[in-house]
Amino acid sequence: MSIELTCIVDVSKSTSFQMQHTFLFYKDDNLLHNTTSEQNRTRYKISPARFADSGIYKCIVEANMKTKSSNDLEVQVKGLCQPKLTALKSEVTEGEFVTLRCEVPEEMPPFIFLFKKMSSNQHPQEKKKQELKENFASVEFPVEERDRILRFQCVAQVHSIFGSEMSEPSKMTIVTVVEPFSHPKLTSKSPWNVTEGDRIDIVCTTILARRYEIEILIQKDKRILNSTRGQNSVTYSAVATMEHNGNYTCKVELGRVSKTTSMNIVVAELFAKPILTPSLTDLDENERLSLWCHINGSPKANFSIVKRPPENGILLKTSSNFTIQAQVDDTGSYVCRAEIKGIIKESNPVQITVYAPVSEPVLSVANSSMEMVLGETLLLRCQSMFGTPPINYTLFRGNRLIDTITVFNNTYAEFRDRQTKLNSLREYRCEASNRHSHAIKSSYKMNITVIAPVTNISFGSLPHGEVEDGGDINFLCVVGEGSLPINFTIFKQNEQTPLFYESKMETRILWQKKSLSKQDAGKYFCEASNRALVTKRSNLLTVKVVLASWQKGFIALFVLAVIAIAASGFWWCWRKKEKGKHPSMEMSGSTAVTNSTSEKLPSGPNHFTEVYPGSGYIEDCENTVKPTDENKAPVKKGTDTVYSEIRKANNDSGENRHSRIEGSPDAT
Repeated sequence: MSIELTCIVDVSKSTSFQMQHTFLFYKDDNLLHNTTSEQNRTRYKISPARFADSGIYKCIVEANMKTKSSNDLEVQVKGLCQPKLTALKSEVTEGEFVTLRCEVPEEMPPFIFLFKKMSSNQHPQEKKKQELKENFASVEFPVEERDRILRFQCVAQVHSIFGSEMSEPSKMTIVTVVEPFSHPKLTSKSPWNVTEGDRIDIVCTTILARRYEIEILIQKDKRILNSTRGQNSVTYSAVATMEHNGNYTCKVELGRVSKTTSMNIVVAELFAKPILTPSLTDLDENERLSLWCHINGSPKANFSIVKRPPENGILLKTSSNFTIQAQVDDTGSYVCRAEIKGIIKESNPVQITVYAPVSEPVLSVANSSMEMVLGETLLLRCQSMFGTPPINYTLFRGNRLIDTITVFNNTYAEFRDRQTKLNSLREYRCEASNRHSHAIKSSYKMNITVIAPVTNISFGSLPHGEVEDGGDINFLCVVGEGSLPINFTIFKQNEQTPLFYESKMETRILWQKKSLSKQDAGKYFCEASNRALVTKRSNLLTVKVVLASWQKGFIALFVLAVIAIAASGFWWCWRKKEKGKHPSMEMSGSTAVTNSTSEKLPSGPNHFTEVYPGSGYIEDCENTVKPTDENKAPVKKGTDTVYSEIRKANNDSGENRHSRIEGSPDAT
């Protein structure tokens, strides 16, 4: 089948003009063919047509500097040509691989190749392989055991935008398989009824197609008994025992090829396993130990008694019985061996333990301290230096059993006891015992002191809160509970050095701080601790230093004095202002009188002046009159006699409150 493409162009031109046409054929926009012709048509043939030729075709014509393109033409080719399958070898050996190549000539990838293997003794096997760049693919098939004639086929499949196509199967390719060796044969040269003591010979054989480096072996229960390489047979020989009962397998291997065959051998028992009987299994040191060995049915046999360790054992006696005065070193595993006709059988082991009595146990504290804190766990150890383990250790607190521990080696038993109730003294002891028949041994009693940590600390003072400057204060620190002695420490906040420290056999402490000053004001607290090494801190106590009573009185007096002085000054100023008003008026009157006279009278000591203005006697009994000029007194004009009476207040004393100054006029 072929594809023929024809491209025709219609050009208008004069009849005498010859034009060259260039025809270009494209598939999927890729140039396939081009030709130049004076004809207006040309053909392009694809033969034979394949599925890969499916696509979109078009032609382009170029003439006289002009170009024209045809419409797209879709072409689909159905079907794929038959693939060709070849085998690298036409004859292979078991364990090898068959290499196959499947090819689709004149087709274009991508392909999916499907290979199929067909054999008479197994189901068909298939393999797929995708090839994106080539039109062929290769695969390998393993040749399995019992494969003889192998047949192979392949099919090609392709996918495109036009759909998918699958080819018809290739021609059958046949490959012959050669067996490198035959199936092994396993035989026994022993009697049909095998009894213990008989000799057994097991032989495994195979036939080789050619000389191969095969491996042949005999095994029982996955344990290889004998093997060889490069030979076609192997033999296993032994004197039959009961352990030889079971299934035997012969295996021949070459590369990946493995062939097996099996057989079962039954061995009859010649005599039963001997039995070892002890007088005791656990006994005291220096106690009598006897061992007896016998076989059910009482056949004649050679007996021996062996002690382990070591693994092979130590022969104690070639007899069916054994008696000793047991010591600790006689502890161990004992077996009895019996031999008849070269067959040796061993009894089940019997464990004998000889116990030395335990020594007096020693009770100790793990941290070597005879004190413990209430609520914590006490760790005690009990150990007997001598005695055969296992040893049972029992701990008692007073008469109360705390715990029992069994130790299986020569070490101590460790007990834990937690103290939840306060008791100043706890008495402990431990007991040790083992399977020795003697009495239980007890340790000495140990007294443990239980320490209660300090709790519920409170802090106060008397007086509370405020202290007068220079006064004393009493601090009281009290704990609710705690083992004695208790360490009390008093601090002032933000100071590292304690103000007071004392260790007392009491739950409270009283400390007096004397002569407090302003610098002692602040916050104080108390700390308490004991041997529990747990320090408790109290609440903060605020102390204020205030003024003393005499200081307050002095300040009050000072304030009152200041107030009195201020009041006196105010009163004086007020009186002065009031006095200033009345002398002004009197001095006005005096001035009028003076002006009515024509002369001034001289004044001086004992100078009495009377004034007769015609209006009567004027006297001021309340205010002191000060003339405008203190150095001058009123004077007499002419012959008139002037009387003036001045009444003066004396502030210095109550006496002579009024004085009269008299003066006589000069005689003229």
